[in-house]
Amino acid sequence: MSSIVREPGTGLADEYARAGVVQERALLSSAEIEEIRDVFMEQVERDRSLGHDDHVPEDDVLARYPRFVHPHRHVDTEAGRLARRWMLDPRIMGRVAELIGPPLGAQSMFYFKPPTARGQALHQDNLFLRAHPETCVAAWLAVDDCDAANGALRVAPGSHRYELVCPQEADEAESFTASGVELPPGMAEVQTEMRAGDVLFFHGSLVHGSGPNRTTDRFRRSLIFHYVPRSSTEIARFYHPLLTPAGDETTVTEAADGGACGEGWQLAGAP
Repeated sequence: MSSIVREPGTGLADEYARAGVVQERALLSSAEIEEIRDVFMEQVERDRSLGHDDHVPEDDVLARYPRFVHPHRHVDTEAGRLARRWMLDPRIMGRVAELIGPPLGAQSMFYFKPPTARGQALHQDNLFLRAHPETCVAAWLAVDDCDAANGALRVAPGSHRYELVCPQEADEAESFTASGVELPPGMAEVQTEMRAGDVLFFHGSLVHGSGPNRTTDRFRRSLIFHYVPRSSTEIARFYHPLLTPAGDETTVTEAADGGACGEGWQLAGAP
């Protein structure tokens, strides 16, 4: 854990350049986290229309708690307005700017990950966004205390120096997604442990994923944003329009591949 947690007096950009991932402690207050948790839980319990269709079986707990993708676009809902506000929050965007220069908001997501839910196989975010020439950066806000037991993220520090790789089949008993990537040679996973209000910033090529929530009484909720540099020349169509820090919409050239499921890639070994 000490290899990714930002220690007092250390530079955010230096830690990010070294490991491709850095954890900021207590960036959000307990009151702010409580509001996020309450608003998104009220939304999913009342109306799951913001949920992304991951084609899970009806008896899968994730059918009841689907992940929300791009909630910030649904400003007719309280959850959407809250996602948009946090996506543009200066505490988040300011730190992203330290890492990649002036940023644009590209994506918001909310994962509920209730008890017994499957995790997500190792993957690289820029497989989906296809941001160019610089990659994307994620800001992963912990809405619950999380560790290995309830499926906190596992990350491979240093793997951001590798290119995107073609995905392979994943173990669907452990992962709700059907594909994933292998760890680069010589890389090792680090199991994160986060408190509600901590934020993990990581590079779009960083290999990361999570195991199942093996608890019976603990959610592992998270609010996630992706950003790209204002100087980006292309990104997958799924992420348009982008948002400036002022909340204005903008677009760049559409990338040929990418999207919600990384279209344009085949599983390794597939015809």
